[in-house]
Amino acid sequence: MTSFVHDFPFDPSYGYTRDELLSVPAPAAPDDFAAFWRARHDKARKVATEPEIGPLEDERDGLRIHGVTFTSVGGVRLGGWLALPTEGAAEHGFVIGHGYGGRQEPGPDLPPPLPRSAAILPCVRGMGGRGLWPGIPDAADAHVRHGIESRDTYVIGDCVADLWCAASALHELVPELAPGGGPGAPRLGYLGESFGGGLGALALPWDDRFGAAQLTVPTFGNHPLRLTLRCVGSGDSLRAYHREHPQVTGVLRYFDAATAAAQLRLPTLVAAALFDPSVPPPGQFAVHNAVAGPRELQVLSAGHFEHEGLAGEAARLRGNRERFFRAHLG
Repeated sequence: MTSFVHDFPFDPSYGYTRDELLSVPAPAAPDDFAAFWRARHDKARKVATEPEIGPLEDERDGLRIHGVTFTSVGGVRLGGWLALPTEGAAEHGFVIGHGYGGRQEPGPDLPPPLPRSAAILPCVRGMGGRGLWPGIPDAADAHVRHGIESRDTYVIGDCVADLWCAASALHELVPELAPGGGPGAPRLGYLGESFGGGLGALALPWDDRFGAAQLTVPTFGNHPLRLTLRCVGSGDSLRAYHREHPQVTGVLRYFDAATAAAQLRLPTLVAAALFDPSVPPPGQFAVHNAVAGPRELQVLSAGHFEHEGLAGEAARLRGNRERFFRAHLG
């Protein structure tokens, strides 16, 4: 177990050893789990995303960074950023998810792990930055409960669709990356951390446009277990809701990142933490443990927590990510 000096009223390692974390299972899928997600994916792929590139906002790391807008399911118009190589055509493409709270700028998510890459960094619906939408709360504790009364109205399903539509927008804006866009058009890479990691696990099993993924401290793993674990992240909002509405477990079964990971067959690098006050580690490891395809694990000492070794771990993860995507997309 990993221990840090902290003032949380609970143990963010939850008493699990590394070996115990590597044994956390995924919940069984509902009988129609795959059919539910494939139907949602089919609907999202039919959306005319009508992407528009905005003015140049920055230029760094061999990239020109523009604002971008596109349409997702339900006619929701979302924003984000598009990064394009300053010279030459793009040889790789990435969709880059974000953590709960959205993103105000591309920040450390750029540059992508491979040179000569284009990337779209969408803000999913309801999230701060460029994803705000009337009627959807932008605070994580309220957002994670929005529409939770039904699997068909739960906002997390639409956030997953926002990632699929972002991939469609990227292919339209950078046609050399699209299937049929040229000889050997590459598959996309996906990067997602925390909220974006959980959304990625839910999105990727159904979309053959992607060829490899990195999920860092992914949330939404093993909901039945998460509902028993205190935390300071969005999971605590779900715990509170569950106490008053225990029937919500029937909805959450369809939005379990570990359950989805059992259908995930593309190469996946998971970075999971031993200590995390926001996303309990057992849920993170449940996602890794369930991945059905080639998988790699980088164990982090802590997630969502400032500590002395953070910079070094982040640097090792960047190096590992570059090697991983070079092997699977390069």
